[in-house]
Amino acid sequence: MIYIRRVGPLVLHKSQRDKKKIRFVLMVTALIISISLVLKLLQANPELTLSNLVERSEGGAASFQLKTDDPKDDGPRGKCGLAKPCAGNDYTFKIYSGATNIIGPQICFEGKMIIEKDRRGKRPGINIAVINEKTGEHIKTGIFNMWNGKVEELIEFLKSIEDGSLVLIATFDDPATKLNDEARTLIAELGSSYISQLKFRDNWLFVGGKNTKTQVTFEQHLKNDRKTNKYESWPEMIEMEGCIPRID
Repeated sequence: MIYIRRVGPLVLHKSQRDKKKIRFVLMVTALIISISLVLKLLQANPELTLSNLVERSEGGAASFQLKTDDPKDDGPRGKCGLAKPCAGNDYTFKIYSGATNIIGPQICFEGKMIIEKDRRGKRPGINIAVINEKTGEHIKTGIFNMWNGKVEELIEFLKSIEDGSLVLIATFDDPATKLNDEARTLIAELGSSYISQLKFRDNWLFVGGKNTKTQVTFEQHLKNDRKTNKYESWPEMIEMEGCIPRID
């Protein structure tokens, strides 16, 4: 005699069903956060479009890249994309902080992109460009990770800056965790008023100099505050442009 045993439909254990539900919720949440972040980045910089923000890498993964559209022909523009040229023979600069921990900072001087906006969160911390005040020559660049880098390297770099040098600084992600009093004092001596207030994930831009004849200072500081941040854990990207008198 042959017995036939009926087998009912496969039933997942309750714990397995719960794990699948949790995994699905996490995937949906991550997708929503990613879309929200991209939309906020697009709003922060009107020159960006979705097509030039997201570019496929060779491996097929999405990566972030900043490209600007050609400006409209609305009259003569200054170097570095300034709305108007600087007067006479003055130096031109334009700098951007980073945006969240994705798009890096940018420093442009006299039409030359000294530090270009990068993809995938490169160059976090404090980015510095040193310029000869008299000739406008780019002397050197320093990039210092203030989250898990060594502040001693930043201090050594600041001490090596020679008199008569213009100093341009742009921050990205966290510029302050490793900063100590000595580093802050050296930057304050370059003309900064906000370096003593700089904290975790603040955005900060600065143009000053070490014993320069022009003694010009430009500075912007935006605090990291979850109540007012545009990107939840980060403030919005800031930019600054201007003209520096050229000495004879």
